[in-house]
Amino acid sequence: MKTTMDFLAEEGMERSEGTHIPFNWPGLVGRELEYLQQAVVSGHIAGDGQFTRKCQSFLEAELGVAKALLTSSCSHALEMAAILLDIKAGDEVIVPSFTFVTSANAFVLRGAKPVFADIRPDTLNLDETKLERLVSPRTKAIVVVHYAGVGCELDTILEIARRCKLPVVEDNAHGLFARYKGKFLGTFGDLATQSFHETKNFSCGEGGALLVNQPSLIERAEIVREKGTDRSRFFRGQVDKYGWVDIGSSYLPSDILAAYLWGQLESREQIQKTRRRIWMAYRDGLDRWSQRNGVRLPVVPAECEQSYHMFYILLPNLAARQGLIAWLKQRGISAVFHYLPLHSSKFGRTLAGQADCPVTTDVSDRLLRLPLFNALGEPAARRVIEAVSAFDV
Repeated sequence: MKTTMDFLAEEGMERSEGTHIPFNWPGLVGRELEYLQQAVVSGHIAGDGQFTRKCQSFLEAELGVAKALLTSSCSHALEMAAILLDIKAGDEVIVPSFTFVTSANAFVLRGAKPVFADIRPDTLNLDETKLERLVSPRTKAIVVVHYAGVGCELDTILEIARRCKLPVVEDNAHGLFARYKGKFLGTFGDLATQSFHETKNFSCGEGGALLVNQPSLIERAEIVREKGTDRSRFFRGQVDKYGWVDIGSSYLPSDILAAYLWGQLESREQIQKTRRRIWMAYRDGLDRWSQRNGVRLPVVPAECEQSYHMFYILLPNLAARQGLIAWLKQRGISAVFHYLPLHSSKFGRTLAGQADCPVTTDVSDRLLRLPLFNALGEPAARRVIEAVSAFDV
């Protein structure tokens, strides 16, 4: 009799190598289902169970961070960061325009005004050469996003932050286990956030983590995460009862989600090897086509070790991008564009007014992401390469 594991494994293979290749498929890679069962049998499926602790300890040990706290999403980790930095109404927070909305929204929820920064044309990360001019007396934080798991120019950014006495938050949703100059992303800023959404390298469907690199923020981070109570101190025996001591919310994920995530983190090396193999196949297979057609492939600076989170291409113009999406769809392959600029969005304009982000606007119209997920087999990757290569830009 087939087990659930057998069925899901076969389903993932069929989707990645059959008639249709999805953009993403959150397949199993290890003992996820076994750990899910263990979590249920244990009788503790709320937050901060055995698997939550396993994941947090693993991240702390592997990355060398002072504290890792699992959250119900990367968005919630960013909201915690905004609270911990005491962001208030009237404050300004610098954030790239080319990012997911929650990179800004977490601070807007505290009443802050986002100040949108443009990106570099090579890595698509925040352009550090334009950063300092955005700093004002009202600036209270700098948010950097390591796009596609490729590190920002952190030496320059951190020097500006130090000189201006500003904390840095790393939105590292794409970059777990990637490095900048040999050091893990997520370990540079005062705070960093991770995503375990189903599209990420390591997933539990919906989930995230807050990495705390400033030891002075750890105790309050635990309180904010536990609805504003000192419950964590109570369980450590530091107080004889716990109560409401600060603002906060319920940011803990279920231990069922943590159990699934532990199965993925435990298979870290296998996942990264698979994704690297797919990424390299795309790069090598599309190199000559891209040069003939004026298409740009991802740029990874020598000082950066990427996470192999995504493979994107930059077409010459919007019409070419939309044409390739349609071409691939006709051949049973799903490819998608990415962020719409925040600075020119309907809500973004009401918050920040006019912002000068020409690279963001240009890139947003031309970028296309190809399928890349843990269950994508080599035959499917070859199909994608062949289909893209047959498109005449």
